[in-house]
Amino acid sequence: MFSFFKGKSEMKNSKNQQGNSPTESTDKSSNNIDTSLSVNVEIIKKRTGNSSDIVIRPVKLGKFPKVKTKIVYIKGLVDNQTVNDFLIEAMIDIPASQEQNTQQEVIDLIAEDVVAVGEIKKSRDWDELFTELISGNTIIFIEGNNAALSVSTQGGERRSIQESTTNVSIRGSKEAFTESIETNIALVRRIINTPDLWIETMKIGKMTKTDVSIMYINGIAKNEIIEEVRKRLKRIDIDGVLESGFIEQLIEDQTNTTFPTIHHTDRPDGVAGNLLEGRIAIFVNGTPFVLMVPALFIDFFQSVEDYYERFDISTAIRLLRTIIFFISLVGPAVYIAATTFHQEMIPTKLAVIVAAQRESVPFPAFVEALIMEITFEILREAGLRMPKAIGSTISIVGALVIGQAAIQAGIVSPVMVIVVSITAIASFATPSYAVAISARLVRFMFMVSAATFGFYGMILAFIILVVHLSSLRSFGVPYMTPLAPFIKEEVGDTIVRRQLWDYKKRPKLISGRNKVRQGENQKPHPPEPRTMNNFDYEKGE
Repeated sequence: MFSFFKGKSEMKNSKNQQGNSPTESTDKSSNNIDTSLSVNVEIIKKRTGNSSDIVIRPVKLGKFPKVKTKIVYIKGLVDNQTVNDFLIEAMIDIPASQEQNTQQEVIDLIAEDVVAVGEIKKSRDWDELFTELISGNTIIFIEGNNAALSVSTQGGERRSIQESTTNVSIRGSKEAFTESIETNIALVRRIINTPDLWIETMKIGKMTKTDVSIMYINGIAKNEIIEEVRKRLKRIDIDGVLESGFIEQLIEDQTNTTFPTIHHTDRPDGVAGNLLEGRIAIFVNGTPFVLMVPALFIDFFQSVEDYYERFDISTAIRLLRTIIFFISLVGPAVYIAATTFHQEMIPTKLAVIVAAQRESVPFPAFVEALIMEITFEILREAGLRMPKAIGSTISIVGALVIGQAAIQAGIVSPVMVIVVSITAIASFATPSYAVAISARLVRFMFMVSAATFGFYGMILAFIILVVHLSSLRSFGVPYMTPLAPFIKEEVGDTIVRRQLWDYKKRPKLISGRNKVRQGENQKPHPPEPRTMNNFDYEKGE
């Protein structure tokens, strides 16, 4: 009985093989291009599902009327002017002096003497050709040749270079990255003009085949970190990469933490500054955000504008950001601990005012703070997701109306509204959105600790937080560097910023063999003695 079914299966397979079209036969037998133009066209139609945006156009070679040629491209991914002016017209107007070429030599003739486009590749592999096709290139097939040409014609509608909306600065470059990886790489190359700026590109995603490039400065970046980045990227096996966040989540060291261990930015000058310190940039096509590794905790409190201003101004701003972060972290927790367990620490007059306001509130301080925090988080999220025209209006009006109504209803006290509002504003003032989100989540842990054990619980939670941060790594580099481990020479670029001429060496744990950042004696030396220039207005001298 088994032999009977086996015989039927063999007969069925035999019929299928006999009835296979040339396309199916070609697909199964080899991945190489066929010499028949019609077979190649059928393979393309079958592989792409005969999609309406696939253009297959015959082109008559001017002096080779017997040679059949077809070009294939995808509408919207190519520059139409390049295809028409530098490809089709050039193929139609082949000079008569080249008429003696044989049919097999036509493909070399087109590649070398006819098509006036920047980059041309010859390929015999279908996988490579389909990759070129979906990347926006145009494929040229010629009858009688088992090779095809891929012509660089990428184009289509793209967003122009605009000012950054996430990392705004008063002083500095106004250019920001776009969704084109080629444009983003070029923006950085305009800043760092050295042949040591190396780029490695790979495709990640079985379906999207997204271009991912790593950029580093040879000699400045550490080889061990470069190799680790390569290994983690090549290990990714996923259907698609839609944004750099996909890459970030798949290559980070620690996943069980709310704090980001990979930095991202959309500013070319920010990427250039990190590259000069020895970091590695990861560009992902289709997103304006570039990943920077390794990332340190202190990096998320710094801005590119800090290095454009004087050191004393930048130091004051960094200290302010540190205070802002702590306010966003423990603001409601301090209020809960003080009003619940440690009333003796509040000045008498202030304690009387707070007690009078809380007299009609039916909830303890923790529940009161929890209600207001959740309400503000709802308003914040609604403001972000709503259209810009009404998003800010909803946030402001909603906060005012709900806050005032909650006070009048006796659900919360006015002091609690003030505390939660200051905390919300402080979280907005944090330079990095990723760290601000982390602070919003950790804030609830501090609130629970304060409601349970008062200030002692807050101190315990703070110790746990410091231990957790000290245990994190970013591509093998300690997350709290240069504070833990303590590196004395690099402390001057943390919550304070020393003079620009004092940055003689690059970060020790990040940079490679080239650690010298600038020469000696870069401090300004005004001429001595500095006397006033006396001008005689009567004599004009």
